[in-house]
Amino acid sequence: MMVSGEEVRATRREEKSPLVGVAVGGWSVKMGSQVSKQMERRKTIHTEKKVLSDLKTSGEEYPGSEYRPQDRKNWMSGLNPEKLHINQIVWPGTHDSATNKIGIPLVTRPFAQCQSLSIYRQLVLGTRVLDIRVQENRRICHGILATYSVDVVLNDLKKFLSETQSEVIILEIRTEYGHEDPPEFDKYLEEQLGEFLIPQDEGVFGKTIAELLPKRVICVWKPRKSAQPKAGSPLWSAGFLKDNWVNTDLPSTKFDANLKHLGEHPPVTSRKYFYRVENTVTPVADNPVLYVKPVTRRIHGYARLFIAQCFAKAIADRLQVLSTDFIDQDFVDACVGLTHARVEGRV
Repeated sequence: MMVSGEEVRATRREEKSPLVGVAVGGWSVKMGSQVSKQMERRKTIHTEKKVLSDLKTSGEEYPGSEYRPQDRKNWMSGLNPEKLHINQIVWPGTHDSATNKIGIPLVTRPFAQCQSLSIYRQLVLGTRVLDIRVQENRRICHGILATYSVDVVLNDLKKFLSETQSEVIILEIRTEYGHEDPPEFDKYLEEQLGEFLIPQDEGVFGKTIAELLPKRVICVWKPRKSAQPKAGSPLWSAGFLKDNWVNTDLPSTKFDANLKHLGEHPPVTSRKYFYRVENTVTPVADNPVLYVKPVTRRIHGYARLFIAQCFAKAIADRLQVLSTDFIDQDFVDACVGLTHARVEGRV
C-alpha cells in the first residue's frame, strides 16, 4: 500500500499532538484568561469614570469657587500677604514636577512624564508646591529614567523668586526610591537657596506671609539614608509634608481614598505639618494603558468636585496641599478660590 508524503507528515503530527496540544492548549488558556482579565479591567475603569461623571452632576460649587485671580504669577500678593496665613492656604502642587523632559521623546517619555511645563512656567502659572526626585549624581529622575540636573530646577525657582515679592514656595526634594542620596546634598541646598530659606519652625504655620518675608522657600529635604534636618535648620524634615499615596489607576477608588485619608487628619488650624492630596491616578502593571497622560486624565478634571465633596463631608477645613499631573489654570484657580474664601472669612 502506497502512503503519500502528506499522510506521513499527518501521522507524525498526530503522534506529536498530545504534547503539542498541551503546549498550545495551555498557552490558549493563559491568553484567554489574560484577555478576559483585560476586558474586565476596561469595564471596571469605565464604571469608575462614570461614577465620577455622575457625581459631578451634584455640583462643583463651594465657597470661593467663582474666584479667579487676576495675576496667577502673583496670586499670593493679590490676597494680601498681611492677612494671608500659611495655614489658610490651599497650595496648588505638581506631582513629579520636573519630568517635562524626562526620557526619550515618543519612546520612554510617555511612561514617566507627569508635567509638560518647566518649573519656571509652573510657578508663573500659580504652582506653589514642587515635588522633585533626585538620584546620587543630582540629576532629576522618575524611577529608572533621568533628566536634567537639579540645578535647572533651582535656577528656575530663583528666577521666579527674583521676579516676585510675596510668593511662598514649598520645595520638596527627595531621593527617589531605589537610588542613593546625593553626597552632602543638604549643604548644597543651603548654599543655593540660603537667602530664601524659611528655617524649620512649627510656629511658621500660624504666621502670615508678611511675617516670613523676605524668606520665601520652605524646603523639605527627604533623604533615604542621610540624617534628617533638625529643628531650626534651614531645611525641613520629612514629617512636615505628609501624604497617603494610593497606587491605583482607578479614578473613583483614588477619589474616595483621598477623601477618607484627608478626613483622618485634624483641621489645618490645629496641625503643625502640611498634608498633601494627590489628584492623580497611576499606570499599573496589569493595565492595558501604561502611558501616564491618558491614565491620569481619568481623574484630572475632578479637582473642583473633590473640593466640593470635602465641604459635603465636612472635611474642607483639612484641605491644604492639592497636587496634580499636567497642571493647568483651572486647577490653580480651584485652589486659590478656596484660599480667598478662607482669607475673607467665608469658611
